[in-house]
Amino acid sequence: MKIVNEIDSLSEFEAWSGGQDTIDDLTSEQLDSLFPMIEEAFPEGLEETGLNDFLWFERELIAEWLGFEDYDALLDENNT
Repeated sequence: MKIVNEIDSLSEFEAWSGGQDTIDDLTSEQLDSLFPMIEEAFPEGLEETGLNDFLWFERELIAEWLGFEDYDALLDENNT
């Protein structure tokens, strides 16, 4: 059985494990900026596990998309 959910923002996504950690690390503005980038990169959409894995394992790419050198630089900016 396939279950499909549509979300309007990443803050609506019920992530788990590392995916949730990434969401927690990002500001609401960053989440808002990231959402259309993910939509563009995956025009067919993602299943929940795919989105969670992207958030968890592609942190360096996410940081790059958001204009940071790497994920550590993003964290440094968000923790100041």
